[in-house]
Order: sequence, then C-alpha cells, then structure tokens
Amino acid sequence: MSRTMTVTDSIVVAADPLSVYQQVSDPTLMGRWSPENRGAEVARPRESTYVGMEFDGFNKRGAARWVTRCVVIAADPGQRFAFRVEAIGVRRPWLRGGIATWEYRFEPVDGGTRVTETWHDDRARWPNAAVQVFDRIATGGDTFVEFQRKNIHRTLRNLAQELGPAD
Repeated sequence: MSRTMTVTDSIVVAADPLSVYQQVSDPTLMGRWSPENRGAEVARPRESTYVGMEFDGFNKRGAARWVTRCVVIAADPGQRFAFRVEAIGVRRPWLRGGIATWEYRFEPVDGGTRVTETWHDDRARWPNAAVQVFDRIATGGDTFVEFQRKNIHRTLRNLAQELGPAD
C-alpha cells in the first residue's frame, strides 16, 4: 500500500502577496505562527531570502527539541518560497538525508492573498514499516500526514490572525 507523501492547505489573509511573502520567507519569523517551530538562525547575514540560503530551524514538540538544517530552493518574491530540510539532530543537525520539503505559494485574490502551505515527505526510500513506527513514536500516535495536516492548519490560522483574515 502506498503512503501519502504530501499535505497541503490554504487560507486567505488580508494582505498583498509581497507583504505576506516577506513575512513567511524570513525563517527567523516562522516561530510566530508554527505550533512546532521556534524560529531559525540564518547561516550568513542577508538583505532578503535567496535560493541556496541555509538556516537552522529550532523545533519543539512537547519535551522533545531538535534542530534542522534547511536550504532555500525557491525564493520568488510575492509568489513562492520553498525550502528543503536536509539534516536533523538534537543539538545540531548531523543526520543527513531527505527529510521534508516545505513550500508556500502566494496568490492574489479579492480581499488579500491566498497562502498555500505544502509539506512533502522526502523519506520516499524509507520502508513503509519503518516510517509507520518512526511516525507514531515521533508524533505521539499519528502518522506524519495526520500530524502535519493539523500543524499546517494551525500555522495558517495563526498567520491569518496576525496578518488579518480576509473578509
């Protein structure tokens, strides 16, 4: 049986696409909306986000804490921001391999911007049985698909609350 590898959800916020992009594409700000992320540290100072930019994301779920090394793979102002999680670890990201890809798209609509957040499971080479065991331990009982569906919904809801929900 094949497993679901992608979860996506959208919300409309009362702001223009470029303004929303500027907020979401700054990984140091993500902790304001995400139920799991606590912000990030960018490897090199920058004026704006760019393809190839690396950052370490700081995460927390219950008592568990971990760090991810991420690289930006799309930085199209007002349109698309995406990054790949390339390594993970408890104190520093040392375990390399395909983990996940996150993407945000920004579409102008009446009253604001439709923000679409997508999580893609990059663990395609992992056997299904290993994924099932790992996911249930890491999430406290859910698959990552179920878990990320809830996280994405909460992140988008929090983003809309901060930037203003569209009428």
